[in-house]
Amino acid sequence: MLPSGKIVIRDIEPIYPSSTATGLAYTRFNEVWTKLRAFELVEYDRVALVDSDMLVLHNMDELFGEPNVFDHASGEEWIGASWACTCNPNRIATYPAEWVPENCGFTPQTLPTASSLSDIPQPNPDASSSPSKLINSGLVILTPSTSTMSSMISTINSSPLIPTYRFPDQDFLATFFSTPTHRIRYLPYIYNALKTLPTVHPAIWSDSDAKNIHYILDKPWTLGRPQEKDKYAKIHAWWWKAFDNVSSTRGGKGLRIEDEDWKDCVEKYMTLE
Repeated sequence: MLPSGKIVIRDIEPIYPSSTATGLAYTRFNEVWTKLRAFELVEYDRVALVDSDMLVLHNMDELFGEPNVFDHASGEEWIGASWACTCNPNRIATYPAEWVPENCGFTPQTLPTASSLSDIPQPNPDASSSPSKLINSGLVILTPSTSTMSSMISTINSSPLIPTYRFPDQDFLATFFSTPTHRIRYLPYIYNALKTLPTVHPAIWSDSDAKNIHYILDKPWTLGRPQEKDKYAKIHAWWWKAFDNVSSTRGGKGLRIEDEDWKDCVEKYMTLE
């Protein structure tokens, strides 16, 4: 356990496939492979990989302390993740053509099971690949393993599928962990509550249940303060409320950090244009 409030920053090697990407939904996704380095944190029994465009609203310790949910057979490896919403309501042209509501893993779900860690139904792991089995890698629960990392790197540099992935790391994980020895435990949306879900899948959404909001697409901090007419005004307002709360604890001075801290902890890890 780390002392309360301590953050450990590591220098890691980026991961770039040897093949050239041809199917990316956005060019920036060419950088996301490096997230998989979390599998190298072997000093920990279980790791939660959390994207930086998320807002944790409630405690999620059960993802670390609930053994019954993550029981698996000897020799079997797993990850925990929630579904990708493959409805594509905005009709984004770079998304796959098969991304339609009838192929989305969230479509058949309803409350209360949609928010239950223990009761949520799992897809048939032996079924043929389809969008309904895809995951969103904003939050991934994993067991670090150097052998798994080595196998993934080898696959990333050899599989002919790699250049075709629209969403590289999550498409890869959905494929890599769909074998008899590598499985996905699908988690309720509440741990990766995509901000689009209240409008696209109202049958599963509850404001009070959502524990970790994922600000996919346009970010609240780039759009500015939400206006009442904005489609995601309420959910974006949650982020601004958290921002204001943190700012108030610093005497209203915002979230400014010293130049030295910025250079050591942020700038050196960024590609600046």
